[in-house]
Amino acid sequence: MSSPTRSTKAEARRARVEAARVAAARAQQRHRRIRIGLATAAVAVIAAIVVVIVTGNSHRPAGTGAPTSTSVPTDWPLPADPSAAAVRANLPMLGQEMLAVHYHAHLDIIVRGQTITVPALIGIDEARQRISALHTHDTSGVVHIESAQDIPYTLGQLFTEWGQALTTTQVGPVHVQAGEQVRVYRDGTLTTGDPAALKFSAHDEIVVWLGPASQQPQVPASYAFPSGL
Repeated sequence: MSSPTRSTKAEARRARVEAARVAAARAQQRHRRIRIGLATAAVAVIAAIVVVIVTGNSHRPAGTGAPTSTSVPTDWPLPADPSAAAVRANLPMLGQEMLAVHYHAHLDIIVRGQTITVPALIGIDEARQRISALHTHDTSGVVHIESAQDIPYTLGQLFTEWGQALTTTQVGPVHVQAGEQVRVYRDGTLTTGDPAALKFSAHDEIVVWLGPASQQPQVPASYAFPSGL
């Protein structure tokens, strides 16, 4: 068999070069497709993160850097030592109810739309069988004022007996956030000044409210006291 001619060898070299060029072009195309795929995935991830951030911010109240908590405890505990709490409220604990002065008020507490339970046994020490002039018997919100003297009793004293805070910046365990406000209503009318200084009167309907300062809540103006109260 004769040796290949120079022309045949040249054609073979050209064929190998062309095959190498085609292979390189195909590899480059594959790499380009991979880079495009990775870039598309990265854009999708970034878009998802942006959506999460925007969605989260849409639930934040205007003017605040943090979301308002929607989880408000509705059962605030009584103090471990009711007698000591009454002393802090400047209320002596008595061995029996004194009925020379006897009237009732009603208390509602609304915090960020949640109704807070006013517990039974505020101002009552069952272990020692003692009771203060300002107390509750049940969870109806009815506050009993039963005293030997006609002296003023305040909303702040009741909260202190309860072991809970009542200020312009805090109600119970809940602190006021930016854009919020504490308000106290008596018989549907907004009161002013220190909420703890509000004095009880017979058949008051008192509402302690914490919520957005821009909101105008509808609060009860009266309470249907049971017969005899």
